[in-house]
Amino acid sequence: MEIEETEKNGKLFYTIGEVAKMFDVNTSLIRYWEKEFNIIKPQKNAKGNRLFTPKDIENFHKIYHLVKERGMTLEGAKTHLKNNSDKSDANFEVIKSLKNIRAMIVDLKDSLDKIEKQEK
Repeated sequence: MEIEETEKNGKLFYTIGEVAKMFDVNTSLIRYWEKEFNIIKPQKNAKGNRLFTPKDIENFHKIYHLVKERGMTLEGAKTHLKNNSDKSDANFEVIKSLKNIRAMIVDLKDSLDKIEKQEK
């Protein structure tokens, strides 16, 4: 997932295609989750195209984690987000930090492997 990119580039709005690409899902799933979860509220431009904010992306990330990674049903994810929002946010931040650390370690390992190959 390229979620960390959203934090780096500081864009104000993302198209539905960009969001789908970040999560490696179809745009239809993005539209479906938008209808199912009231925490996702994209703005629409004059043409009616959805424009998602970084907050929407963060909410998609939470939903993606609960549904795709933890295997919850949509109803289970809705209930979890509603009843455990503070705890959910804290857990989500920890998981996000750990994933970032893991990505940095993998990058470091890859760099060391390249250096090792060059020395041989």
